[in-house]
Amino acid sequence: MGNPIEAALVSFGSGLLIISLISIFTPAIRNGMKNLKGAVSRKEIPVWTLFAGMLGGSFVAVQTQIVPIIGVAIYSVASIAGQAAASLIVDRIGLTGGGKKQITGRRVAAAGVTVLAVLISVLDRIEAQNLSLFAVIFGCFAGAIVGVQRALNGQINENSRQSFATSWLNFIMGTTFLFLFLAIGVLINRTEIVALPSGPWWMYMGGLIGVIYIAFTSTIVQHLGVLTFTLISVGGQLVGSLLIDFYSPTQGVQISVYLLTGIVMTYLGVVVGGVGNLPKLKLMKR
Repeated sequence: MGNPIEAALVSFGSGLLIISLISIFTPAIRNGMKNLKGAVSRKEIPVWTLFAGMLGGSFVAVQTQIVPIIGVAIYSVASIAGQAAASLIVDRIGLTGGGKKQITGRRVAAAGVTVLAVLISVLDRIEAQNLSLFAVIFGCFAGAIVGVQRALNGQINENSRQSFATSWLNFIMGTTFLFLFLAIGVLINRTEIVALPSGPWWMYMGGLIGVIYIAFTSTIVQHLGVLTFTLISVGGQLVGSLLIDFYSPTQGVQISVYLLTGIVMTYLGVVVGGVGNLPKLKLMKR
């Protein structure tokens, strides 16, 4: 589209449209929103927690700017490092609503391995492009945003007791944030709106994927914690990222030995911090 903010708005807007249509025919989702409203009125959850979706909007806006520079795979590894670091903190504070988790040597080691994996993954990129290091740091920041958002979503989900209600609230907040951000850009002549539809039809499916992802994530982090969930989900993210970079690579981006080594080390982080210390989960009816 040539407009990163509008691209983010399209992603969130399509997700909001889909989940809003679903909620019309699903009373459970509307009841979840009522549960959340009651929790806020009873002061069981802070009002500012409800704005977690705006963090998601910020993440997508940053992502759309960084991916064209460093590629999907490297961006994913960088964002994972930010997620791991932020996850240690939010788990310790207990923002997920599932209780506090101590910062143990094992958890720190897992986060450290992930950060080291990022550094190794971008060694050749730092030498090749002066702007790569800045882009990678921004990717880490975006990941940290996700870590905080996941924790807040866990807390929201605990009170709404309906995963897709949590997802609906996220898309309302994220879409609102991006709409205002884009409007300000247009008013000060810093951006121009691209006429829609633009690009292939399948790019509008990102919103649907986001709805499902947020609904699942908000439930899982309550039990695993943000760090463990982040580490366990790394494998799927990186495999998907590699496939995208192989199938539709960003111009000038190559899959290097450094990147592959970083991915292997990231899996080591999964083993160190996640696989050996998983709590037993009970199936929950939704």
